[in-house]
Amino acid sequence: TGDTGQGARTWIKQILNQDMAFQHIKVIYPTAPARPYTPMKGAFSTVWFDRYKISNDCPEHIESIDSMCQGLTNLINDEVKNGIAKNRILIGGFSMGGGMAMHLAYRFHQDLAGVFALSSFLNKDSAVYQALKRNENVLPELFQCHGTADELVLYSWGEETNKMLKSLGVSTSLHTFPDLNHELSRTEIEKLKTWIIKKLPVEAAKTN
Repeated sequence: TGDTGQGARTWIKQILNQDMAFQHIKVIYPTAPARPYTPMKGAFSTVWFDRYKISNDCPEHIESIDSMCQGLTNLINDEVKNGIAKNRILIGGFSMGGGMAMHLAYRFHQDLAGVFALSSFLNKDSAVYQALKRNENVLPELFQCHGTADELVLYSWGEETNKMLKSLGVSTSLHTFPDLNHELSRTEIEKLKTWIIKKLPVEAAKTN
């Protein structure tokens, strides 16, 4: 919330002491547009969508989620136009960015390579769960990480999201980080990099 794509890139760079770069994969850091954000009393913030409150026990602000899904779909379509196959695209993010990625992939782009969600969650009655109840497709794999000391997005919310998605046919993993609050850690980013390379192996570099 309130950060930019460039900010996220800098944050990861500080943690790794280098850019998260791959020889055969292009990394894009989009920035959410500024909008009034209810949990901050309606102050403008760069957020992917609005929330009625920061809780997994309230309705989703589906209007703002869906309008953002359209914008991000354009971003995916641009890459596809540039010759990148959908099954060579991964999406993900930290906190709200991870929630956004789960909506985007599991509701609108079920042919992507995978999704990562770091310190993220979906609301109890999420539109994602509704969509997957009716689904027959093979779904993108989910790579989830969460700190047990997270005071903003509780570990139990992340865990519940993982269990729900698994029960609806998503192949999921949940990596637990003891004592980690609402932040990123080096071990976590290293694990993520390993997973990214596994999902998008170099052999296919020629088509990427």
